[in-house]
Amino acid sequence: MKNFVKQALDEPGSHGFDHTLRVVSLCHIIGKAEQAEMDILIPAAIFHDIARPLEKKGIPHEVKGAEMAEEYLTGISYGEERISRIVHAIKAHRFSTAPVPETLEAKILSDADKLDAMGAVGIARTFISAGEHGGDIRDGLDHMHEKLLRLSDVIYTRTGKEMAERRHRFLVAFVQALEDEREMEKRVGLDY
Repeated sequence: MKNFVKQALDEPGSHGFDHTLRVVSLCHIIGKAEQAEMDILIPAAIFHDIARPLEKKGIPHEVKGAEMAEEYLTGISYGEERISRIVHAIKAHRFSTAPVPETLEAKILSDADKLDAMGAVGIARTFISAGEHGGDIRDGLDHMHEKLLRLSDVIYTRTGKEMAERRHRFLVAFVQALEDEREMEKRVGLDY
């Protein structure tokens, strides 16, 4: 499964294969603590962003990724019931779209994906993403205010909430430090 997804995510970036591997690792940690069904959770985590490159063409990655996972898993006879639960988790993992995660595994995948957008890694990914879209520091900071600072409020699991608390504190401190530095630059006429 990993090799199949790695081929689809062959370009580095804010949603590259390294992001997938971090989400898989977070799912292992949260899944074990929350007693999830790992044969559902881990494949969902591996496939959750497989269709990210297709978003450039206007295709919602969570929908197309779920279809790609279903096709692959059906092809290896993974089991109809497990596949349907994996498909739901992939469709429901995204912060900004429906459906809402209904199963424990879908909630954990959603939490893990959000956790990778918070803290030090999340900050790094934010500025990579801003650069990918032709943006700058201001664009990254705007994204932090519009989305990242809100993520800790939409974590589903107890374990995810515990992990999010520390990452959120770090994110808040970073945003404050960055805003302080930008304010100083404005005072001396370096507004950008």
